[in-house]
Amino acid sequence: MASALVLKRDGSFLYFLSMGSLDEQAAGKWRREGKLIRLETIPKPIAAIFAAGSVAKSDGAPLILHVVSPEGRGIAAVDLKVGFDTGEPVEGYTQDYGWSLAAEEGRVPRWVQFFVPIYGLQSARFAIDTAVGNALTFVLIPNDLGILDMADIVLEVQPGRLLMHRNGGELEFDLENAGAGDD
Repeated sequence: MASALVLKRDGSFLYFLSMGSLDEQAAGKWRREGKLIRLETIPKPIAAIFAAGSVAKSDGAPLILHVVSPEGRGIAAVDLKVGFDTGEPVEGYTQDYGWSLAAEEGRVPRWVQFFVPIYGLQSARFAIDTAVGNALTFVLIPNDLGILDMADIVLEVQPGRLLMHRNGGELEFDLENAGAGDD
């Protein structure tokens, strides 16, 4: 894991975090409010979204789902949940070549929802009509994926450190080098 937060004297900030497969960054303005520091990402990031793509018929499986980039490249490791009229949904994740519902599944799929938990991304439910098509493509439009919106994140000023409260946890930034240079 590597992270950095630079609070500049001119009221601007730079932030980055790299942890496993998560890479995020932000830049914008900061202001101090007593023992708290509030950050504002500028410009405000545009959230990534999933959009419905092509629909076709296939004999390969009862349902075939493919998540692609705007350029048409397959995207692996997108979590998904498929719902039916009855019973529990089926969960899985994509490969770059897609995902298929097991042939022995006798229920008719009615909706699908996609997730990228590491970025907190969750799609709306997309309706499925297998009478129209069972090979469905969805496009992940990244927009500003990886740029963190700092609007609801608070930093707590403590002796020698800043604590970032986020997602029920804390990320500590050491103030050991504060005052060095122009930042």
